Amino acid sequence: MIARPGIMGVLIDDFECSMIAFRHFALRRGSRLLLSDLDLVIQTGWRLGVVGRNGCGKSSLFAALQGDVEADSGDLDMPSKVRMASVAQETPALPDAAIDYVLGGDEVLAAALRAESEAMDAGDMDAMARAHQTIEDINGYDGQARAGRLLHGLGFSPETHERPVKDFSGGWRVRLNLARALMCPSDLLLLDEPTNHLDLDAVLWLEEWLRHYQGTLLVISHDREFMDGVITHTLHLNEGTGKLYTGNYSAFERMRAEYLRQQQIAHVREQAERAHLQSFVDRFKAKASKARQAQSRVKRLEKLAGTEAIRAERPFRFSFAKPDRLPDSMLQLEAVQAGYPADGGEAAVTILADVQFRLEAGERIGLLGPNGAGKSTLVKTLVGELEPQAGERKVHKDLKIGYFAQHTVESLQEGASPFDHLQQQAPGASTQAIRDFLGTWNFAGDRAFESVDGFSGGERARLALALIAWEKPNLLLLDEPTNHLDLDMREALADALAEFDGALVLVSHDRHLLGLVCDEFWRVADGVAESFDGDLDDYARWLKSRGAANRKGDKKGDRKADKKVAAAPAAAPVRRGDDKAVRQAISKLEQRMARIDEELADIQTKLADPEIYSGPTAVVKELGTRQASLAAEKARLEQDWMQQYERLEA
Repeated sequence: MIARPGIMGVLIDDFECSMIAFRHFALRRGSRLLLSDLDLVIQTGWRLGVVGRNGCGKSSLFAALQGDVEADSGDLDMPSKVRMASVAQETPALPDAAIDYVLGGDEVLAAALRAESEAMDAGDMDAMARAHQTIEDINGYDGQARAGRLLHGLGFSPETHERPVKDFSGGWRVRLNLARALMCPSDLLLLDEPTNHLDLDAVLWLEEWLRHYQGTLLVISHDREFMDGVITHTLHLNEGTGKLYTGNYSAFERMRAEYLRQQQIAHVREQAERAHLQSFVDRFKAKASKARQAQSRVKRLEKLAGTEAIRAERPFRFSFAKPDRLPDSMLQLEAVQAGYPADGGEAAVTILADVQFRLEAGERIGLLGPNGAGKSTLVKTLVGELEPQAGERKVHKDLKIGYFAQHTVESLQEGASPFDHLQQQAPGASTQAIRDFLGTWNFAGDRAFESVDGFSGGERARLALALIAWEKPNLLLLDEPTNHLDLDMREALADALAEFDGALVLVSHDRHLLGLVCDEFWRVADGVAESFDGDLDDYARWLKSRGAANRKGDKKGDRKADKKVAAAPAAAPVRRGDDKAVRQAISKLEQRMARIDEELADIQTKLADPEIYSGPTAVVKELGTRQASLAAEKARLEQDWMQQYERLEA
C-alpha cells in the first residue's frame, strides 16, 4: 500500500474484476468483535452507503478495504488491479499553493508535469517530448482547470487558490483533502463523513459530483438527504452483522421498518404459541392418557425459532425546556450594516448592508446562502457578538439567547467533566439536580464525571447543547450544530427543536434538519439578507442558475461582462416558434431516462439477490457491465436535459 498526503489508498493500473467480496469476514478491534461472518458482494458502479450506530465497524470496514487492518477470519476478495482513493485524516502545514496541492491528487499527472519542468530546465528535448506525450495521453493539460473547478465547488474563492496550504484552518484543510481525493483518477472511492466542515452549497455541489462519478463509491455519512441524493445501495451494520438493501437511505429506512414490524409480529405470534403449548404441557404432562400429546408439544416448543422482539434503536430523547418568558417581539435589526471592525491596522470589513430583520415569538428561520456570504456574520450580529457598523439592534428585555457557534465544541475545557462544566455554569444548583439533568442528555452515572478529553466530537456537541438547554433560552441561534452528530443524535435534535416553544434561527448543511424544523428561509447572498420565497428545492435550483450565470461570466474575462451576465438569463433564450421543439426534446429525454431508471431498478433487484452469485459468473459480469453503461448514458442525458431546460426557462 502507498500512503500519501491528501490520499490514502492503493494506486494500480486498472479495474479488471467486477466485484468486491467479503466472505465469512470477521474483524476485531482489541477484545471487541466488530464484524462477524459478513458476506457481502459489491458490484462495480454501485454507490454504497454504509450506515449503522457509532462503533458498529463502519470505519474499520474502510480500513480493511485500504489494507490497514486484516481480517481475523474469512476473506476479502479485491480486484487484482484497482485505483483507490480516500480522504486523508490530516494535512501537513505545507507551503504549496492550494491548487497545486489539489493537482497533486492526480499522481500520474503530477509526475508528468514535474518531468516536463525538469526536462525544460535541463534543455532535454527528448524528455520534454515524452512528458508532453504522457500529459496529452491522460488529458492532463486541463488538470489545472479541473483542480480549480473542484476548489470552486467546495467553496474556495478564486483568490484563495494560490494561498499556501499552511495558511488554511483545520476545516478548510479537510476540504483541500477532499478536493485532492476527488482529483485522483480512481475506480474505488472511499468517503468517510465527507460533508463535515462543508456548508449547504458545497454539500449540494458534492452530491451532484458524486452522482456522475463513474467508479464504485462507498460513503459513510450522517446526512440522510445527502445519502438519498447519492447512493444506490445501503449496507446496514448492526450487532456484528451486515444486511444489504437496494435503494437510497429513505428506501432502506422503509424496508427496515417493515422488516422490524414483521419481526415483531412473528415474535408476538411465537410468544402466544409458546404460551399455549406450555400451558398444555403443564396441564397434561402428568396424565398418562395425554403423555404422548404433551411430549409432541414439548418437541414443537424446542423447534420454535426464538424470534427476538425488536429493540428501539434510537438511544435517547432530550428536550429544550419551556422558556420562563416568551415575549412577542424578541429581536430586531433596523437598517443594519453588519461586518467586522478594524483590527491590527486592517480596515473594517462590511459583509451585509441594510439588513431589516424582525423575529417574533415562535418563528423558526433557516439561513441559506453561499459559503462566505455572511450567514455566520448575521448570526453573530443577532446574538450581539458583533456590533452593527450602522443601524440599530433592538432586543426585548426578557430575551434570553441560547447560542451554538461553530467553535462552541472546541471551547469546552480540557480535563473537565460534564458535571464540572454545568456546576461552573450554575454554582447554586444541587449535585442531584445537575446529575438528573445530565442523565437526560445521556451523561448518566459515571459518565457525568468523565473528562471530556476522551469524548468523541458527537459527545462534545451533545454536552455543548445540554449547557445551552440548562439556561432555558427563549431564542436558539444555532450555527452548524450537527457537524459532529450521528444520525440518531440528529433525529433527536430535530425532535427537540420541533417541540421547542421559543424562536429559532438555524444555519445548517443538513437539509433534513432544516426541512423538519424551519417554517421559513432567509437567503444571504451578494451582501444582502432577505426573505426567500421558496423551499430547499427552490434554493438548489437558484444555486444552479447562479452557477450557470457565473460560468458564462468567467468566459467573458472581464468584470463588465460579468455584470451583464449576472443580469442576463442563465441560458440562450429559445427563439419564438422553437419552444415546441425544445419541449419535445425535453419530453424524449425524460422518457428515455425513465426507461433507464426502470432497467437500472430491475438490474439492482437482480444483483441484490444472493442466489445470482451461486450461478455462472458471466451473468453477474454482464449485468454489472449493462448497469455501468446505463448509468453513463443517464449522466449524459441529464446534462442534455439541463441544457434544454435552461434554454426553455430563459
